[in-house]
Amino acid sequence: MTYNDNYNIPEELLEQICDQGLDAIPDLIRIILNTAMKIERQKHLGAGPYERTPQRQGHANGYKPKTMATRVGEITFDIPQVRDCDFYPGSLEKGIRSERALKLALAEMYVQGVSTRKVAAITEKMCGFEVSSSQVSQATAKLDGQLQEWRERPLGPIRYLYLDALYEKVRQDSQIRNAAILLAVGVNEDGKREVLGVSVSLGEHEVHWRSFLQSLVSRGLIGVKLITSDDHSGLESARKAVFGGVPWQRCQCHLQRNAQGYVPRRSMKVDVASDIRAVFNAPDKHEADLLLKKVVEKYSKEAPKLSAWMEKNLPEGLTVFAFPREHRRLIRTTNGLERLNREIRRRSRVAVLFPNDASCLRLVTAVIMEISVLPSLGGTRSEDWQTGNRYIKWDSDESE
Repeated sequence: MTYNDNYNIPEELLEQICDQGLDAIPDLIRIILNTAMKIERQKHLGAGPYERTPQRQGHANGYKPKTMATRVGEITFDIPQVRDCDFYPGSLEKGIRSERALKLALAEMYVQGVSTRKVAAITEKMCGFEVSSSQVSQATAKLDGQLQEWRERPLGPIRYLYLDALYEKVRQDSQIRNAAILLAVGVNEDGKREVLGVSVSLGEHEVHWRSFLQSLVSRGLIGVKLITSDDHSGLESARKAVFGGVPWQRCQCHLQRNAQGYVPRRSMKVDVASDIRAVFNAPDKHEADLLLKKVVEKYSKEAPKLSAWMEKNLPEGLTVFAFPREHRRLIRTTNGLERLNREIRRRSRVAVLFPNDASCLRLVTAVIMEISVLPSLGGTRSEDWQTGNRYIKWDSDESE
């Protein structure tokens, strides 16, 4: 078995992270978090093992085992100890925050009598022990306070704003309903992506979107130059009411998919997709307008409904041409939110059904908080939200 030179991590295990993710093998979680805590201790001390530096604030003092319950059972971690100064690794708490939220979501289903025997069995298996109502109440109150503080943290200048929504099943008034999860992500003044906020409610009505957008503004969101989103129901009116003077870019990927619904014959689908892609990939707005006009005329007789739809809707996907060329690929779609949505669904898939809106909001907040605050443990630098390379380099604006 070969090892990573820096932190003694088996290379085979690193390959398993890429292939299977962090859910399959508890040892992977243990090794990764132990490594993260070890690195955090070195940064705290200001020196590596046996290193002499003027910045050193203390000395390593071995490790202390601590067993914690996670979704995949109990895991014993090696908590780094120090002497001559106070230290406790925050990476351990952050790393299991979303696991705790999922446990609480399942536990609520069990405690409130909403779950089936299958869900109760899953709860016991994943938590490793039976959870009482009082334990759930105490843990929920503590966790909710932390998550609410993060959701309500102050914001600042954001140049590009991305909005999206996904749905989860929630029980309300003895009925199973689809709850809309509204998400906002922005690119800040440092050129890095940042998850700005999340809200859970039934439906995507204007009042929900407007309340969500106004909450972002009240927390200090300013400086928005462009909003990118799909044509969500209720979003248009809310967006105009809160950000009336901000240009809007309709997601080009969603436009491509929407267009396929107007194609009369399967044999035309490839050509239609290619024609639309040519419009979006034009070198400038003038060329895009010319190509769009030709495409509309091309399908006016063969597919009149498609032609009319293109003429009305495709211009909403051309707003990016008013922005620097280097930025267009990153601001013309909401694809950057897809990884976030996939991670939320991966965590919520086990719960199947949330007993209430609060339970859903708790899990979603914990997941996106973990992704936003911590680097992707098994991902690449390009997937990190607030660490590593910048998502957009503002100094490229000067070239346009």
